[in-house]
Amino acid sequence: MKQMEATGFIFDLDGVIVDTAKYHYLAWKKLADELGIDFTKEDNEQFKGVSRKRCLEILLEMGGLTVSQEQFDQWMVEKNEDYLEYINTMDEKEILPDVVKVLDHLKSKHIPMALGSASKNARPILEKVKLLSYFDTIVDGNAVTKAKPDPEVFLIAAKQLGVAAGDCVVFEDAVAGIQAANAADMVSVGIGEQKILFEADHNFTNFTEIDVKFLDALIN
Repeated sequence: MKQMEATGFIFDLDGVIVDTAKYHYLAWKKLADELGIDFTKEDNEQFKGVSRKRCLEILLEMGGLTVSQEQFDQWMVEKNEDYLEYINTMDEKEILPDVVKVLDHLKSKHIPMALGSASKNARPILEKVKLLSYFDTIVDGNAVTKAKPDPEVFLIAAKQLGVAAGDCVVFEDAVAGIQAANAADMVSVGIGEQKILFEADHNFTNFTEIDVKFLDALIN
């Protein structure tokens, strides 16, 4: 277990702050149905924390399909347009339980906070749910070239916060995200099932299990 004094906190978005995974699933399911590919919620698990490009590659592999770059790009756009239609209806009710409690506590301690997400729609989502003001910097899919489990997104976030990587805590719900945090030598907090996120330094089913004593122990 890593021992450290945390001076920066980094949060993934999908499945950590808001549950947009359901909207990703619906958008991918729509495309899969059009392509005649059987796509289940279990299949969607392997899409968590993964770039849109890689998700489509996996979907096409599942269907044994090889397509032109032009068709590939068109389907990428279609999927995103469908996803955006879903997230346009989002509001504060989409924030997962007790996330605001954690953000408020860290803010009261003047802890620098970043969002580190593969999503290219992170900023508009945070605006929709009125959480944008909590974050000192947003590092999303538009700012990185390497997908998790590469630590690039978290390393950029730490740099923009002005905090050493080893002094950061990352909250993640995906295996690839936990691996990215560990690769960056950051403290990893898994949000979800421990049997899936067993590589994390700490595990919680959701934010309702996180109390301020745990946060203060990380900070101090």
